[in-house]
Amino acid sequence: MRVLVTGGAGFIGSAVVRHLVQDKSYDVLNVDKLTYAGTLTSLEAVKANPLYRFLRSDICDGKVMSDAFASFRPDRVMHLAAESHVDRSITGAKDFIETNVLGTFTMLECARTYWQQLEGEAKERFRFLHVSTDEVYGSLGDQGLFTETTSYDPSSPYSASKAASDHLAKAWFRTYGMPIVVSNCSNNYGPFHFPEKLIPLMIISALEGKPLPVYGEGTNIRDWLYVEDHARALDTIAEHGRVGETYNVGGRNERRNIDVVSRICALMDDLHPGGGRHADLITYVQDRPGHDARYAIDASKLETELGWKARENFDTGIEKTVRWYLENEWWWSPLRSGYDGSRLGLMNVSASQ
Repeated sequence: MRVLVTGGAGFIGSAVVRHLVQDKSYDVLNVDKLTYAGTLTSLEAVKANPLYRFLRSDICDGKVMSDAFASFRPDRVMHLAAESHVDRSITGAKDFIETNVLGTFTMLECARTYWQQLEGEAKERFRFLHVSTDEVYGSLGDQGLFTETTSYDPSSPYSASKAASDHLAKAWFRTYGMPIVVSNCSNNYGPFHFPEKLIPLMIISALEGKPLPVYGEGTNIRDWLYVEDHARALDTIAEHGRVGETYNVGGRNERRNIDVVSRICALMDDLHPGGGRHADLITYVQDRPGHDARYAIDASKLETELGWKARENFDTGIEKTVRWYLENEWWWSPLRSGYDGSRLGLMNVSASQ
């Protein structure tokens, strides 16, 4: 099996690449632009493996992408490349439209040209998995879960750009008959997560004795999915998912943001004591504009139809995650030179930027 992975130097993408190379022994071509959140150090475990190769390129570059299809000749595309941080999208939406919308369009067109010239078994085997987020569905009330038929209602520039890319992928299936499958996941966490996101930011800031900023009253709820469980799910969907279908991937681990931060503080008290209670570092800050109240995924379709199950619950996954960051400063410390943990997403720039 030959798999072209876009965004394979990112958080979820690198977990997918490691899984495909180490656990499945697939040939993998990782295509990544290496923006601020993409780091090849996340792939140290596979960089010398003959099954792995890397192409530094922007997915918006149609010529390079077409050449990559022609030379690598993938059986499968797993498209994860995306700008993904909501806060950054609030003050810099242009990058999100270019990568998430135009980049997906470019990948779909390059894949379509490649797929249409395949014949026989190779054409039957080809799959394009478009990886997306539950944020396209908007915000839930106190009850209910997102299903694959939930109407789209994005709230941020990030989620709007991902909603657009989802619609493109589904349109390419319906219009051109391309063998496309779409996945929408809940919030991921785990090793190699760029420290702008909630969980790694809280762990590292707690380690450094810095304030732990919680948006609003901390009551926003997310469903947390351990990244290695997600990587296995994506491989399962790409291999066994029905063409034209959407599969939601969730961990069934709903937590309020304040409870997530409090659990991290308790683990830090146990694993890295000293300097007082880490919970004393929690500070409440101005809420994020358009902050969705609650996300929760119904993963029943994936679980019953394809047989996937999450191996980690939140308690086991968060302890593994905290321990990993405490033991792997070599990975995250260099990233702090480019991002010091300061607040992002405040609307203090002009609308033209």
